[in-house]
Amino acid sequence: MTGSTVSGLSYVADGPVATITLDRPEKLNALTPEMLTGLEAILDAIERDAGIRVVVVTGAGDRAFCAGADIAAWSALEPLDMWRHWVPLGHRVFDRLEALRQPTIAALNGIAYGGGLELALACDLRIAADTVKLAAPEVGIATIPGWGGTARLAGGAGPARAKQMILTGTPIDTDRAEAWGIISDVVAATDLHERTRETADRIAAQAPIAVQVAKQVIDSVRPRVSPTLEALGSGLTAFTDDATEGQAGFRERRPPKFVGS
Repeated sequence: MTGSTVSGLSYVADGPVATITLDRPEKLNALTPEMLTGLEAILDAIERDAGIRVVVVTGAGDRAFCAGADIAAWSALEPLDMWRHWVPLGHRVFDRLEALRQPTIAALNGIAYGGGLELALACDLRIAADTVKLAAPEVGIATIPGWGGTARLAGGAGPARAKQMILTGTPIDTDRAEAWGIISDVVAATDLHERTRETADRIAAQAPIAVQVAKQVIDSVRPRVSPTLEALGSGLTAFTDDATEGQAGFRERRPPKFVGS
């Protein structure tokens, strides 16, 4: 078994199964730019390792898989920086995860909100504890999903259900997520690690080249959204007066008062 730690992430390779853990439990594993670049470096190393056949992505602790992007990290940005750097970085890393030749499993041990849901959607399979909630709450702070969530959610759940999640921001439970095709398996929280490992081991036992080619063939029919559109949309919405109010409401734990400007 080998392992390493980078900013906000830990990585362990145990035989043919590699596990990447978002490791900021005190911040609900919210994603920072450093975590995204660290994740990209880990994925590059995994791609080069012929011994890795399956990759698991999970979160530290039992409260959150990932609560999304760290608001403190992006709220300090200027609109052009959001367009030039923040959204393209997330797109590049999540696309890299989706395109990884090895199959990937998101083990959802807690909430998957916003960018956390988008991270899970970039994986091939999603196994969730039955206590998990999923949400795309970005409109509640006056922005939009910016890391491929619009297309990936529509591809998994269908356009109408994606709109229901994104336009209302309302969390859904795992029963509904499974029925909508967002989650592939739901288990008791105490069984999550075992079920994830069983699934990973079952995949790892198959012919690896056939598995990887099958994944790529299936991926070739997935819908995609231009990162340019999401970058422009995020840059436009994230710096309105409503966005300022949404961020203030989030920090102050109160309902925001939007005025449409």
